[in-house]
Amino acid sequence: MPRVSLGPITISRLVYGMWRLGDDPDTSPGHVQEKVETCLAQGITTMDQADIYGGYTAEGLLGAVLRAAPGLRDQIEIVTKCDIIAPVGRHSAARVKYYDSSAAHITASVEASLREMATDRIDLLLIHRPDPLMDQHETGSALDALVASGKVRAVGVSNFRPWDFTLLQSAMSKPLVTNQIELSLNCRDPFTNGDLAFLQERGIPPMAWSPLAGGHLRAEASSALSARMDALGRAAGVDWTAVAVAWLLHHPAQVIPVLGTNTLSRIVRISDALQVPMDRQTWFELYTLAQGHEVP
Repeated sequence: MPRVSLGPITISRLVYGMWRLGDDPDTSPGHVQEKVETCLAQGITTMDQADIYGGYTAEGLLGAVLRAAPGLRDQIEIVTKCDIIAPVGRHSAARVKYYDSSAAHITASVEASLREMATDRIDLLLIHRPDPLMDQHETGSALDALVASGKVRAVGVSNFRPWDFTLLQSAMSKPLVTNQIELSLNCRDPFTNGDLAFLQERGIPPMAWSPLAGGHLRAEASSALSARMDALGRAAGVDWTAVAVAWLLHHPAQVIPVLGTNTLSRIVRISDALQVPMDRQTWFELYTLAQGHEVP
C-alpha cells in the first residue's frame, strides 16, 4: 500500500472511513476490530473519524477496540474532526445545529476524543466545516498549541474553500496538511473550481470523502458510465467501485480517498483500486460519461 506524507505524519493512500460505524447492527468491539484488522491486512492503516459521527458515538466504538486490543494503536493512524455541534448525544441541549471553532471548544473536543478513543494522541485533527464566526487568530493558536502539546500530531481542515484555508493558515505557525473535500465522479466541481488546483499548487494532498458518492454513485450514474466502469472492472478482475476510486487516484494532486463500508466482504476489497490501470484517455472517458457531454 503506498503511503502519503502529510507534514510530520504519513498515512496510507487509501483510508478507512468510520462515518457509519454506528449504523452496523453489530457494533461489538470484536466485530469492529475485525474491520480494522481487515484494513491492516491490506496496508490500510489510517482510520477516519469525527466527533459527530454516529451522533457522537463512533469514536467510542473505536475506543472500545483499542481498550480490548491496545496493541492495535501503534499500527494505525487516527484522523478525527471537530467543530460541528448538533443537538444529539452529548450536545442534545443545543437549540440548533451550529459550528464552534473557538479555542475552548476545540480543546474540549480533543480531550473528549482522546477519552472516547482510549488514546493519548490524535494523528490528524481536522476542523470539520468552515465556521462563519471563526476568529482565525483564536482557532489557529488553539491548533498550534495542541500540536505543541503532543496531543495532536498534525492539523488540517475539511470542506474548506481556498479563502477559508488561507485565512486560517495566515494565523498559524504549524502547517495545515490537508483539506478533506467531497470528490467523486458525481462531485466533480473541485476539478475545475480551483479547490484541487489550490492544494496541488502548494503540494498539499487532498483527502476525498464520499468517493463513491455516499453509496449512490451507481444509482445516479448513466447507463453508459455504469457499463464502462463494469467493463474496466472486468478487465482488471475487480468490480466497478475499484474503477471509480482508481479514477481519483490517477489525479496528480495525490488524492487520498476515504472509503467507508460496514460489510467485511467489501472492506477486504478496498485495495482493489490499486490494481486498475488508468491512463489519460480512460480518465477523460469516465469524466465525459459522468458529465454527459464531452469537454469543450
